[in-house]
Amino acid sequence: MTSAVVRAFRERVPPLTAIPLPRAVDRRLMDQRWPVRELATPPAGSGLSPIVGDAGAPIVGHAIESMRFGLDFALHRFEKYGPVSWMGAFGQRIVVLAGPDATQTALVNKDKAFSQEGWQFFIERFFHRGLMLLDFEEHHLHRRIMQEAFTRDKLAGYMRQAAPVLRSGVAAWAGADRPRLYWLLKRLTLDVASRVFMDMPPGTDADAINRAFVGTVRAATALVRVPVPGGRWAAGLHGRRVLERYFAEKLPSKRRSEGADLFSALCHARGDDGAEFTDDDVVNHMIFLMMAAHDTATITSSAVAYHLAKHPSWQERAREESLALGDELPDLAALEKLTTLDLVIKEALRLTAPVPSLPRKTVKDTEVLGHYIPAGTMCSVSPNTNHYSPDHWTNPRAFDPERFAEGRREDKSHRFAWMPFGGGAHKCIGMHFGNNEVKLLMHEMLRTYRWSVPEGYRIKWDYVSLPVPVDGLTVRLQRLR
Repeated sequence: MTSAVVRAFRERVPPLTAIPLPRAVDRRLMDQRWPVRELATPPAGSGLSPIVGDAGAPIVGHAIESMRFGLDFALHRFEKYGPVSWMGAFGQRIVVLAGPDATQTALVNKDKAFSQEGWQFFIERFFHRGLMLLDFEEHHLHRRIMQEAFTRDKLAGYMRQAAPVLRSGVAAWAGADRPRLYWLLKRLTLDVASRVFMDMPPGTDADAINRAFVGTVRAATALVRVPVPGGRWAAGLHGRRVLERYFAEKLPSKRRSEGADLFSALCHARGDDGAEFTDDDVVNHMIFLMMAAHDTATITSSAVAYHLAKHPSWQERAREESLALGDELPDLAALEKLTTLDLVIKEALRLTAPVPSLPRKTVKDTEVLGHYIPAGTMCSVSPNTNHYSPDHWTNPRAFDPERFAEGRREDKSHRFAWMPFGGGAHKCIGMHFGNNEVKLLMHEMLRTYRWSVPEGYRIKWDYVSLPVPVDGLTVRLQRLR
């Protein structure tokens, strides 16, 4: 099939796990009972409790339910087993750490028991030695060097590069009466990443690069983890080869240049002690950062656009602030004036965490909330559960951006009540870039269009990898001027 046909198929046909089924079938899948067992016997005299849970279906475990039901599955497990439990998935026994207190133990990681090897199981073959996969001192070294590419001055420069790409890209949607907004946003955020990260004009090689990134991201949760032709794992490996070749070809010229893009910044970044990245380091970090930047920005902007469509009064309130900035391309100082968008973006990140699971692996015996976890155990921190905790959020399923306003600040109820960017040593290094990119994108949408969804429409997220709207988020788009 041609690339255009493949892309059209991908945009219009949901994965098997998202195909609509009768409610009775979904309820049966969710409520299926499996034998409850202990994960491991705690050491004698330790005073620790065993972790209980269940393996789910043979081989696949609970992978299907997790991908199909996402948030609802996570909350169902929390209600059934509490903050520390285990389940079978992808041929593994995975301890699920849910709720702010359990999360804090794993992400603060005082005894260095939790390693990033959990990520390696899912994405090592596709995002080899990306920053998120590195551990302890090596991670600290790489992060310290990379921080040079994310200073406020660098961020301001990136926004200056992103602004014209977003303005022209959003304007190009005119005439698309009922677009699948997610896919427009995905192509646009890739254009931004290409321009800001590589100084590559929008559209250049974009389709091939986008397909490569889609393949690598979706391969992480492949049930068949061998390169069967036509399978997700094979597509991921192919995508990785495409990306390695692409960045390796561009690297020599970036080493020679003093460009303002992130690729150049990584080539010339130096730590306090003069340490710098090797060529392999730069390629590995670029592949990971390009994926993380454009996928998470796409998810967040889709969620923000959805909630603004569902709540037109908030859309108008945000639009008033954007129009008040005038027609100049906004800089960082101007973006900071868009306080309504700040609130809406934070609430959208709460309701739909762009990364719904943070894998870890224990490198030694440890405990969480009095439960024994042996060395070598796969673990998963669940941001979604924290974001919907009734102990920390008022009416957590409701869209209520004012919960982040001064005077309420429900996100301050616990250090890990709100954690869309992770936490601890591995907190997202590009969170300020991502937040400002989404704000800039939504600003351009607000000043150009008014959009809506049908009265009873409710978005359904596909959790095969990172959250994607099953229907692509079809909206009614009306140009303002």
